Amino acid sequence: MRRMNRSLPHRRYNPLTDEWILVSPQRATRPWLGAVEKVLQARRPEYDPTCYLCPGNTRANGAVNPTYTGVFVFDNDFPALLEAQRAALGVEESTSPFSILRSQLETGVCRVICFSPRHNLTLAELPVAQIRTVVDTWVAQCEELGARDDITYVQLFENKGEMMGASNPHPHGQLWATRHIPTEIMKETRGQLNYLMGRRNCDGETQGLPAASPSGLPLLLDYLEIERQAGERIIFENAHFVCLVPFWAIWPFETMILPKRHIRRIVELAEPERNALADALKHMTTRYDNLFEVAFPYTMGVHQAPYDGEPHEEWQMHLHFYPPLLRSATVRKFMVGYEMLAQPQRDLTPEQAAERLRGLSEVRFE
Repeated sequence: MRRMNRSLPHRRYNPLTDEWILVSPQRATRPWLGAVEKVLQARRPEYDPTCYLCPGNTRANGAVNPTYTGVFVFDNDFPALLEAQRAALGVEESTSPFSILRSQLETGVCRVICFSPRHNLTLAELPVAQIRTVVDTWVAQCEELGARDDITYVQLFENKGEMMGASNPHPHGQLWATRHIPTEIMKETRGQLNYLMGRRNCDGETQGLPAASPSGLPLLLDYLEIERQAGERIIFENAHFVCLVPFWAIWPFETMILPKRHIRRIVELAEPERNALADALKHMTTRYDNLFEVAFPYTMGVHQAPYDGEPHEEWQMHLHFYPPLLRSATVRKFMVGYEMLAQPQRDLTPEQAAERLRGLSEVRFE
């Protein structure tokens, strides 16, 4: 098969979401006269008496944080979801004629996960051992919430930096556990199931397969083998995880962390794999900071199989990093215009992004 010229405009298929992305490499050198972000490089103190998340401080709702020394988890004071017993339980579903207008009551749990008592450290600056305690906390939270009858999905995520809407600079992430399966997870469930079972995609194709997955393995394990053979989009790997720029990446320096064995949910991680995931998070966030020598903003999250009682053999757990920076610490990628009205578009190719990230130091800049 003839290799496509990647310097020309082309589109790439994302089998996870059954969607396409436009790649326009010739636009990467266009002049920029748009918005320029401010870069906040001032060092924060180890402890901030005005921070709602620092140990011993009083939060906005009057609750007082304990003098914690490791990871600290608490129910969000301003949650996007309410537990079933706190929600106004009435008619749970509203359906119009022909089912055009539909609504359902959504309940769940929202929690904040402080990574460290230190106000001035990010994941990239924490030692691997401390990141391992974060991974252990993620597992424990999913074990607890995933066992509940009123929870079918647990979304772990971090918004890092003001550019990504973080309301507090203290190093922290969140979890939202919901009664229903969220939209993006439904997409990825369908995409992985379509691959494993050989069902048709949005173009009416069987994704190149006569029936089901030729290896019998989930989509992302077969995809990982392709990437490891090619090598051009892989940034680094350790004994249990691979970090790469997805072939179908949307954001300029988007990455994905994938386990090397079949793991459906984060609760299935073995001890060595928890250490390896902490190591992968350390290496990836350090490389991000080194790219433009700034505390690199991103949204990061764990995608895993739903906790709905189904086996979900099609699922492969993975982590997404969606960072907005495009050319420098002050120029970001905007998803507007064509992206909002038609389909996502990127200028820098995934291969170019991977090459830049791969070449960066694993020691954070000073």
